[in-house]
Amino acid sequence: MSGQVLDEKRTQHSQEGWLRSIPKPLHAWLLPIAILMIWEAVSRLELIPATMLPAPTAIVKQFADLIASGELYKHLSISVYRAMMGFLIGAGTGLLLGLVTGLNKLAEKTLDPSLQMLWTIPLLSLIPLFILWFGVGEFSKILMISLGAFFPVYMNTFLGIRNVDVKLFQVARMFQYSRLQLIGKLIIPSALPNILLGIRLSLGISWLVLVVAEMMGASAGVGYMIQDARAYMRTDVVFVGIIIFALIGKLSDSGVRLLEKRWLRWRDTFKG
Repeated sequence: MSGQVLDEKRTQHSQEGWLRSIPKPLHAWLLPIAILMIWEAVSRLELIPATMLPAPTAIVKQFADLIASGELYKHLSISVYRAMMGFLIGAGTGLLLGLVTGLNKLAEKTLDPSLQMLWTIPLLSLIPLFILWFGVGEFSKILMISLGAFFPVYMNTFLGIRNVDVKLFQVARMFQYSRLQLIGKLIIPSALPNILLGIRLSLGISWLVLVVAEMMGASAGVGYMIQDARAYMRTDVVFVGIIIFALIGKLSDSGVRLLEKRWLRWRDTFKG
């Protein structure tokens, strides 16, 4: 029995040794590369029709063609503008109201119940109303994205402020902090982890709502490009659009994580 346990431990150590031999930056690429290789093999063997699942090499070729023609840049620039405008308006408003309700009990009693009620309404159910009230122009799309970006920042800002350790306030009284010093040097830094988490979630929701908005009614944008390609069974273009959204989402999330590393160096947390 002990010999079997030793054999299992040796096997485990040999597997871990194989993983350690691969540079750490490449670990995250192991699974995607394996999936791409299997995908390419399945497509080459024509186990699935190309109209349903084009080969990765065909998608890369279509990607290059869209870049060369300038079509991808046109759609991408419009989508980025819509998403960023909606995010800035929604996240900025959410941060401001989160600070107000978190710092002021009267503001919380006045505003928070209504905002909590709005939070429970599924955002996509409001799309017909947005189209009826504002049409299918830029304003309705940006407003829809703003609404989606608002709640994660608002909720996490409010939560971060209310979770500040009360002992820190006692220390602040000892140092005789003014109201502004209390907010700038104690409350906001303590709530910053939650605020940045809200911003990360808000960015993700902004791209999600953008896709829906552009598919519902638009004449340009990556979402429109996907919808148009679906109508003509251009599955490779659909995959190009999906990859674009995945890359932009990852880049925006990584940007916020860099800010977290820079601004939250003081945190002593479990690293795994």
